[in-house]
Amino acid sequence: MSGERATQRKGSLPRTIRAVAWSFIGLRKGSEYEQDLQKINPIHIVIVGLLAVFLLVASLIALVNWIV
Repeated sequence: MSGERATQRKGSLPRTIRAVAWSFIGLRKGSEYEQDLQKINPIHIVIVGLLAVFLLVASLIALVNWIV
C-alpha cells in the first residue's frame, strides 16, 4: 500500500532538486521537510540524489586536476 501512495505523489522537478540541495547542505525547516514527505515522489529523490552525487564527484575531480 505504501508503494501505491508513493507513486501517486506529484512533486515538481524544481521542488525535488531544492530538497536534495538542502539535504546536501544539511539545513531544512521541519515544516518544509514534512511538506516534501507528502508531495515528492521518493523515486525522484533517489534519481536526483544520484545525479547530484555524480556531479559533486565530477566537479571535485575536475577541480583537483585543474589545481594539479
